[in-house]
Amino acid sequence: MEESLIPPDQEPVEICLLAGKIMLQSGAETYRVEDTMTRLAASLGLPGSQSYVTPTGIVFQSGEMQWAKLIRIVERTTDLEKVAAVNNVSRQLGNGTLSPEAAYQQLVRIDTSRHAYPLPLQIVAAAVASGCFTFMFGGVGKDLLPGILCGGLGFAAFLWLHRLVRVKFFAEFTASLMIGIVAYLLVQTQLGTTLDKIIIGSVMPLVPGLLITNAVRDLMAGHLVSGLSRGAEAFLTAFAIGAGIAVVFTVL
Repeated sequence: MEESLIPPDQEPVEICLLAGKIMLQSGAETYRVEDTMTRLAASLGLPGSQSYVTPTGIVFQSGEMQWAKLIRIVERTTDLEKVAAVNNVSRQLGNGTLSPEAAYQQLVRIDTSRHAYPLPLQIVAAAVASGCFTFMFGGVGKDLLPGILCGGLGFAAFLWLHRLVRVKFFAEFTASLMIGIVAYLLVQTQLGTTLDKIIIGSVMPLVPGLLITNAVRDLMAGHLVSGLSRGAEAFLTAFAIGAGIAVVFTVL
């Protein structure tokens, strides 16, 4: 077993901060992050700990006479497998079946691992889902293939642009713009029938469903700052998607 590189007196604090960081970066709700950190702190002998979590940072204090520590969260994604893995470590630590050293090492492995599916598989899944949404929203059988093509191309463009330019709004706007243009061309060439149904189904993989859900749950749990900030982020995403499609209808 590898030795921990952090001082023994700081190890419980680092375990709580690392667990909270992984969960917040992976799409967990604010109240769930705070609850997990509180449970971990209690299991590690820090019953008087306090934590303050926002979508962009975590402040944790192990006791009234201790210094508070801050972690800045820059990137956020959706990886519920990591959230479940951290919760599993928290339960094992609380049950006494896992030592603090082993828990820290497991959290490091979870943080550095890549649980997300390969990009080609994500694009294929988005394309298939877009075709199904197109049919579900009232498209005819002839719209199924255009929905698959537009959804796959739009999601691939979003992934590529988000890596190229670290501005999510620009990536979402451009991807929705591409979806609208390709859908319009397919309908004009008689490969599709209902333009609106194809576009609606194709943009569904870009819709921030988890973000909206977490915003509502944070608001219901009393985390007003986190709920409003997540809601604003979801609004910007929806605005980017709508603006891209609106440009297509305005110009074409």
